[in-house]
Amino acid sequence: MKLGIDNIDRYSSLFVNKRVGLITNPTGTNSSMVSTIDVLKEKVNLVCLFSPEHGVRGDFQAGVHFDSYVDEESGIIAYSLYTQTKRPTKEMLDTVDMVCIDIQDVGSRFYTFIYTMAYSMIACSEAKKEFVVFDRPNPIGGNVCEGNILDLEYRSFIGYYPIVQRHGMTIGELAQMFNEHFGIGCHLIIVPMEGWTRSMDFNDTSLPWLCPSPNIPTLDTAYLYNATCIFEGTNVSEGRGTTKPFAYIGAPYINQKQLTAVLNDYHLPGVLFTPITFTPTFSKHMGFLCKGVQVHIIDKTTFEAVKTGWTMLDVIRKLYIKDFKILPPYKEGGKRMLELNTGCSYIVNDVYTLSQQWELLNHDSKAFKKDRKPYLLY
Repeated sequence: MKLGIDNIDRYSSLFVNKRVGLITNPTGTNSSMVSTIDVLKEKVNLVCLFSPEHGVRGDFQAGVHFDSYVDEESGIIAYSLYTQTKRPTKEMLDTVDMVCIDIQDVGSRFYTFIYTMAYSMIACSEAKKEFVVFDRPNPIGGNVCEGNILDLEYRSFIGYYPIVQRHGMTIGELAQMFNEHFGIGCHLIIVPMEGWTRSMDFNDTSLPWLCPSPNIPTLDTAYLYNATCIFEGTNVSEGRGTTKPFAYIGAPYINQKQLTAVLNDYHLPGVLFTPITFTPTFSKHMGFLCKGVQVHIIDKTTFEAVKTGWTMLDVIRKLYIKDFKILPPYKEGGKRMLELNTGCSYIVNDVYTLSQQWELLNHDSKAFKKDRKPYLLY
């Protein structure tokens, strides 16, 4: 198969006499593992880089804000987009005629890179600049849609448009949906892939896995991310600071054998739980022994990530009702992280039974699958 960036020569006319800016990170490479920065530097007039969360070279941890800087390897200015505005300023866009993006998404509504793209598309629409997407695979496949549709009252940089957690779209398809369905209206050009089909996950591409961010070290982590990222908004560790982020879930107050038994009794498809103890080296519960479960995907084709995560949350909050806590907002008057991650208030407020939560997920998953259909490219 060919990635979008592999097809640049077929689209060379797009870049003639254009000053080009590039949004990228270490996953932005062609199929030969040559950095997209180097590809564009050779073939077009690349004048600047735009850096998403974690930096152009991936050397910042999650949530770390940083200023613009000169990229040492290329000598090109890298404008930070992980700032208060989270989008290119007019002054930045005055230096370019088009903005390109080449980043490996992980297939989740939570992931900030797709909103860096959306915010940049909005800025380009206002500044009358072209926006080019070098398309890449959805690493966890393109057939499955799962989750609840985000309520815009809980709109944030980890959920800006009413889509589901596991959207099953490529970054190019998302760009089309954002542009047309959600009304950005920029001059959008997609440089498509060749040879990718919706049934493929990243292992089927024969490409090496490059960490999209520090806490997504493996393809399995990308699958699990849609399940257990919601624990960010609680006093339960989601495994940051361990060798298995989003696979190790626990807290000092949990009885690991009890939790394992209860979760396995649900016989959730494609997943198995085993007891685990771990001590995070950073992030939540740093330096304290946590007890909980390791989440094992045993069948990716049947695994229902969001259903699994919501079930885990429901079980833990009820088993450990005196100790479990939902974390307060980062800023006074803001929404709680669990509300932002779930895109609603009814999980935080424990409005529905678990079976009713599953019904909501099924309903919204089917509705979103219809909404996304006009924007699919493959």
